Amino acid sequence: MTKLGELEVWFVTGSQHLYGPEALAQVTANARVIAGSLDGEAAIPVRVVFKPIVTTTDEVRGVVREANASSACVGLVFWMHTFSPAKMWIAGLNALDKPFVHLHTQFNKALPYATIDMDFMNLNQSAHGDREFGFITSRLKLPRKVVVGFWQDPATVSELAAWTRAAAGWHCSRNLKVVRFGDNMREVAVTEGNKVSAEAALGYSVNGYGVGDLVARMNAFTDVEVGRLVEEYREAYTIAPEHDRVDSIRTAAKIELGLRAFLVEGGFGAFTDTFQDLYGLDQLPGIAVQRLMADGYGFAGEGDWKTAALVRVMKVMAQGMEGGTSFMEDYTYDFAGVPKVLGSHMLEICPTIAKDKPTLEVHALGIGGKADPVRLVFTAPAGAAVMASMVEMGDGFRLVVNEVDVMEPEAPLQKLPVARAVWVPRPDLKTAAAAWIYAGGAHHSGFSQALTVEHMEDFAEMAGVELIVIDNDTKLRELRGRLR
Repeated sequence: MTKLGELEVWFVTGSQHLYGPEALAQVTANARVIAGSLDGEAAIPVRVVFKPIVTTTDEVRGVVREANASSACVGLVFWMHTFSPAKMWIAGLNALDKPFVHLHTQFNKALPYATIDMDFMNLNQSAHGDREFGFITSRLKLPRKVVVGFWQDPATVSELAAWTRAAAGWHCSRNLKVVRFGDNMREVAVTEGNKVSAEAALGYSVNGYGVGDLVARMNAFTDVEVGRLVEEYREAYTIAPEHDRVDSIRTAAKIELGLRAFLVEGGFGAFTDTFQDLYGLDQLPGIAVQRLMADGYGFAGEGDWKTAALVRVMKVMAQGMEGGTSFMEDYTYDFAGVPKVLGSHMLEICPTIAKDKPTLEVHALGIGGKADPVRLVFTAPAGAAVMASMVEMGDGFRLVVNEVDVMEPEAPLQKLPVARAVWVPRPDLKTAAAAWIYAGGAHHSGFSQALTVEHMEDFAEMAGVELIVIDNDTKLRELRGRLR
């Protein structure tokens, strides 16, 4: 997975020649200071790169061409230090192929009451220079985020940081390759979809491979290589004697080796499988999928390529943040007391959301007709999280996001042999579940205790997809009216 520190956003400042060379030199100096300060902010995970100020149509087009051609640039920050006539921005903005954020700030924080004069006023015109730029971006109907505030204020930095993470996620989406081992689960609607439409709208490609291709890659590994991975399992996880089933664990290790090699060699960032299409595999991939997700790969079960891609994008956005990100499914409810959800899947929950050291266990699956699969078992810690679902609605894609509060289970889940999380959706289960269903959200989702609605909102804006947020302010009547 590309490290966020290897990516860049470009800081581009607008001005004009009306004020003379001395003023433009000051604009350049001030813009360089702001870019350097933002680049040094720990909250912003990508590099912030100063670019020469732009004062003409040709200069705007030039920096846009450069940005479009750069594989490292994931977006641009635009700021108008002075008044910057917006007609000169039209050609460049129409050609821009990267997302941008409009930073509405000014170099000085406080008004210098005792010394302010017209030179100061002419130089520091962001208050109306950015309004001119705002008009043209609205007139051109361009998707963007507007951040207002002093450039050193923590709230301003936080908003910019969230946008840069979303920009990195959008960059990932546009360069992502997803592999499907077999088809999707038979007769399931939401995991279907138009892969051509997805590539056109969201950038990632989705292609299928036979499970036999994976089996062939697995069989290329030696017993010694399998044994080394088994020892890694023993060092990393707790294994009770009744689960120390050598043949099962070695089979699981061989699956992981084959899967990892297949993904690396094919340049894939996300993958799917389904228990109905496992010919040639002795057991459903469990621990292999979990460990690959922990290393940043996207995954979803039952051939759900849209969720697999979304999980990968969310993992890219969440790099370096506190809290994990995983594939998830609303599995069953607890209507006693405060109604809540038990989330899990058959096997494949990412250990980045584990509260404690996972246990490695071998149990019968009860579905799929395969040998008992190996999996990691754990519980997610309490804390805020988001659930996100990307669905295709026929005329476009929709991203449904629900804020939730993860809680400790009210009693031990001693007989539940899968990883899990328990949460209360906002504003409550009754409203949130109805809203999710009205919006057409899938039963699969990306779950993150690192990301927030702001990250997902910024990503949806860049991707041009409809966003439905379910939170403490959700009212069903209003939501249904909007959906209609």
